[in-house]
Amino acid sequence: MITDQIWRNEEQAVFALRALYQRYGYVPFKMSQFEEYDLYVRNKDFLVSDKIITFSGEGGKLMALKPDVTLSIVKNAPEEKGVVQKVYYSENVYRDYREIMQAGLECVGDLTPYDIAEAVLLAVKSLEKLGGRYVLDISHMGLLAAVLERCGFDKGKQKQAMGCLRQKNTHDLKALCAGNPEAWQALRALSVCRGGAEELETLTPYLTGEAEKRALEELKALLGILAESGYAEKVRLDFSVGSALGYYSGVVFRGYLEGIPESVLSGGQYDKLPRKMGRKSRAIGFAVYVDLLQEREQEENPFDVDTLILHDGTVPLADLRRAAESAAAEGSVLVATKAPKGRSWKRKVELKGGTAQ
Repeated sequence: MITDQIWRNEEQAVFALRALYQRYGYVPFKMSQFEEYDLYVRNKDFLVSDKIITFSGEGGKLMALKPDVTLSIVKNAPEEKGVVQKVYYSENVYRDYREIMQAGLECVGDLTPYDIAEAVLLAVKSLEKLGGRYVLDISHMGLLAAVLERCGFDKGKQKQAMGCLRQKNTHDLKALCAGNPEAWQALRALSVCRGGAEELETLTPYLTGEAEKRALEELKALLGILAESGYAEKVRLDFSVGSALGYYSGVVFRGYLEGIPESVLSGGQYDKLPRKMGRKSRAIGFAVYVDLLQEREQEENPFDVDTLILHDGTVPLADLRRAAESAAAEGSVLVATKAPKGRSWKRKVELKGGTAQ
């Protein structure tokens, strides 16, 4: 079964993710390798990196190698009451002067609570498809923003508080709340909240504003759906998961795989981006950083190939085929007459006249 297998390369992972998204009615989105630079300049606050590779296009128009896929999807999404566009993609993006392979999905339009829950559920299922042990950390930017606003923090303090929450730095967070015990109690409760849905009850006494209560109910409903789907043990609350307040507006999440030190999946609800682009749509999506899977593969198997079969050119073809098929049943195999330079192998078999040495 796919869920019992750890995918060994990027192509297999992308294939499995595409199949998953198609089963839920998502359609492929394909974009050009480049986009008008102006699109990224006008929305640079929503980009992960501001290091964009540019060049002059036809007629002198400044173009850019795409550093992002989401902006193009939102720009081209139709706006109609009751209509939601659900697309998935697998694209190379160019960020920090590197080519990065990522896959993911975006759900844009007149979103319902189901659409949001489905996107988060697909994030968990994506981690499951990639194999191995995994966890999805969940937070809610709308809740955090409402608490910070009620605390009376200006934009500077809000940014500092978000930094403390991301770093789980309760010492500096307490200093930031000096003279404001109500703010400290609420932010401390958020900073130490980590675990399953039951942890939400510990927050109830500290979330007194209407916007905070609504966000809390959204989280409860979402975690309930994930639990009913059998993923209660794979999801945990963690309010250190967050981003700039100007981007995400609702639930946010990051996914981790055992053996990889950084998140391989990230996403959330980002209604503020369509609004900034003059649209009425709401949106949620996530990206899977497929290139990071190579780190796990290298850690699990530091060799380029499991078995190297060397032959002297006199071995009958049928014998070589049998030896190769036998080795391939146990792992990867390379057949050659000479050991290749720059390659490594776990096991070497030498065949001469059909006899293993």
